[in-house]
Amino acid sequence: MFSAEGLLLVLCARNSDDLDDATLARRIRDGDGEAFRHFFNRYHDGLYRYLRSRKVPPQVAEDLVQKAFVMIWEKRDNIDPDKSLRAYLFRIGYTRALNHFRDTAKYSYEADLTRESGTVGMDNRRDRALIRETFDEAVRNLPERRRAVFELCFLHDLTYKETAQAMGISPKTVENQMGHALKALRKALKVFREEEPDE
Repeated sequence: MFSAEGLLLVLCARNSDDLDDATLARRIRDGDGEAFRHFFNRYHDGLYRYLRSRKVPPQVAEDLVQKAFVMIWEKRDNIDPDKSLRAYLFRIGYTRALNHFRDTAKYSYEADLTRESGTVGMDNRRDRALIRETFDEAVRNLPERRRAVFELCFLHDLTYKETAQAMGISPKTVENQMGHALKALRKALKVFREEEPDE
């Protein structure tokens, strides 16, 4: 049996988890530190994974994530609850990642591929490993903007509208870029979908 205090804590925790992003945005804009903490907990890992998928080194990615959240808090007076705060957060992360690569001039896929090849090699099913490798290479070969659109929409489940806000482009451009990205990926993976010849 819960005590009255314990029941209240459970109900408060459940209610805070059920808050939608627009409500959190309004509360953060009004200086609610608890709402900011919930927003942080909800999107910290997703933003970190997104930056890592952009080949940002782990420590740098963590630093950029922290700075993105600090910027949200410092500029909370400017939050528009009618716009996606998650998209704004990802836009900050995306922009800071680009700035990092521009400033350090160390945008190298080769080192990451060498590091990750062991993980792929752990899979005993060669076909799956080859498909994954082909897919990853096809994504890497997409033009920069197209790759960013694909990763935000497909890998991080942002809507076209949120992706457009995050990247500062129109939803129509997002739609077009996704269409081109999917076409390129289908082409790259076509060999794996071909029917085996009859014996």
